[in-house]
Amino acid sequence: MFASCVPPLLVRLFTTLCALVLLITLGLGSELRVRVRLADGLITEEILEADSERDAISLEFKQGDGALITFVADFKQNVKIFRALILGELERGQNQYQALCFLSRLNHNEIIPSESMARLRQKNPLAIRLAEERRGLEQLTMSTAVNLSRAGQLSSHVYNVCSEAREAIYTSQEDAKHWLDKGAEGSVFEILPQTADVPGLQPCRVTTDLWQPCLCVYSLRLEWYPCLLKFCRSRDTTGKGAPYRCGIKSCSKGYQFTYYVPQKQLCLWDEET
Repeated sequence: MFASCVPPLLVRLFTTLCALVLLITLGLGSELRVRVRLADGLITEEILEADSERDAISLEFKQGDGALITFVADFKQNVKIFRALILGELERGQNQYQALCFLSRLNHNEIIPSESMARLRQKNPLAIRLAEERRGLEQLTMSTAVNLSRAGQLSSHVYNVCSEAREAIYTSQEDAKHWLDKGAEGSVFEILPQTADVPGLQPCRVTTDLWQPCLCVYSLRLEWYPCLLKFCRSRDTTGKGAPYRCGIKSCSKGYQFTYYVPQKQLCLWDEET
């Protein structure tokens, strides 16, 4: 499977189209804009949307390197979607953008429910938010390619969110097996070559030949998202306590995806420094 590069487009037009795709995918829902400090010290704006009717949440922001990151949590089908639109290196023969998508299972209590997200408001929209809890890095080996035309069996959001990454949609073998056990067709997945299948297959960061296959690593971090609901206790006239929702807990979490590429040219960011 080849990682796809999006045809050259004007930056402003491309960003607008991406926003429209996300709006179509999730429908019209509640939107929250949050200013967040990235690990490199830059300030970015996260756009969080909740669609309680389709029971989904999206989060989108631009990284310091210019990559546009989109995260979608589909509660109906318990699927997480990560999309990265990465700026290409034109001087090294790449197109303007390269698109990647990673799919994994959504676990219980990873993020607050969509109906709770839809009710979130902030008192000071100019404040720079810092997550209360910094969760550990999750390392995922994405050794299976996903067929875009059949990915609707996993989540109804995959097609619109990942359409630019048609040949670069990945998941893990463990998650593929889980979805197969749940009734997904085998044609949804294709096992990618591994180290045992390709003699001399190495990480892209140590591969010098741009046209050699290698194992690429892409990392991202969701710097701020509502991960848990907070509950307080009130007391009635008899002195009995009753819990009620009184806020949210915010988290930050990093993800590292390792996957096969047929040529290092598709993984130029993963190099030794």
